[in-house]
Amino acid sequence: MQLVVARIGRPHGVRGDVTVEVRTDEPDDRFALGSVLATDPESAGPLSVEDAFWHGGRLVLHFKDVDDRDAAEGLRGVLLVVESDDLPELDDPDEFRDHDLIDLAAVDPTGAPLGTVTAVDHGPGGDLLILTGLDGRTHLVPFVKAIVTAVDARTVTIDPPAGLFDL
Repeated sequence: MQLVVARIGRPHGVRGDVTVEVRTDEPDDRFALGSVLATDPESAGPLSVEDAFWHGGRLVLHFKDVDDRDAAEGLRGVLLVVESDDLPELDDPDEFRDHDLIDLAAVDPTGAPLGTVTAVDHGPGGDLLILTGLDGRTHLVPFVKAIVTAVDARTVTIDPPAGLFDL
């Protein structure tokens, strides 16, 4: 399965540099000099990182053979992807990748179904699991140990505070 690690944004300067919207916890490893990244659409790549630097809180990349603003503009919106099988195992048992959580069944502590995890949001207030409830409604669940008490290969156990699913 391909996982998105960044989305290419607008050009930065006239040499072919581009800003990227980072979607990985490991940008220094993922975008290291010499890294070759697959793209979506596939026809835009693969792209080889020749330079990477942070500017104003945003990552700026320069790819091999992208040497002017027009070429950089042609990459706007392209997704940079990696194969999930190529990712190293996580050391922390309480750490998860988004794709490991999506489509898991959400249950309460008694095992009663609550819905399905459909997405993970990494907002400024913290991580949220986005569930589609049994009634089809969307529920936002803070991804904290006090509420999400267990995660295994098939389920996410949620001990919701009173009213969380009534909003």
